[in-house]
Amino acid sequence: MSILFEPATTDDADALVRVAVAAFHHDSILYPHIEVGGPPGYDSPAVMRQKIMQDICYKIVEATHIIGGIVLFAKTGEHYHLDLIFIHPEHHNRGIGTQAMSFIENEHPATRWSLDTPIWAIRNIHFYEKSGYQKMGEFEDSDTRLIAFEKQLSPKFPKDSL
Repeated sequence: MSILFEPATTDDADALVRVAVAAFHHDSILYPHIEVGGPPGYDSPAVMRQKIMQDICYKIVEATHIIGGIVLFAKTGEHYHLDLIFIHPEHHNRGIGTQAMSFIENEHPATRWSLDTPIWAIRNIHFYEKSGYQKMGEFEDSDTRLIAFEKQLSPKFPKDSL
């Protein structure tokens, strides 16, 4: 089955929230010392609709089913921040996250990408480091200790300029 990355619409909000809840709640299985939960608003269709209208949002689709989502925004013209990336646990370990990271970097050429993840999320940390991100520091947000990551990329030139 091929994976598609399509712009999300407000009609996708409920389905994206169902997948986000499954993905973030799965963390409590992977990390038994962590309570069920997720980033602020992860379980709210209203918050998801707001992100879809204000930010850059994609749905990850397989065979017409939404299996994941991506939310990002431009901090400057050359700096994007990955706010959320989530994939339903039934679709983990299939390379979809790697495809998603490649997709956003190609779709939104920037020289700097940033993101953050909870300090306890060992699986996420490994994934981001494998994707070329480097730890930049730690900070506290909503009673959660987060690690800030950043990735520097070379400027991409339009194909016409070569």
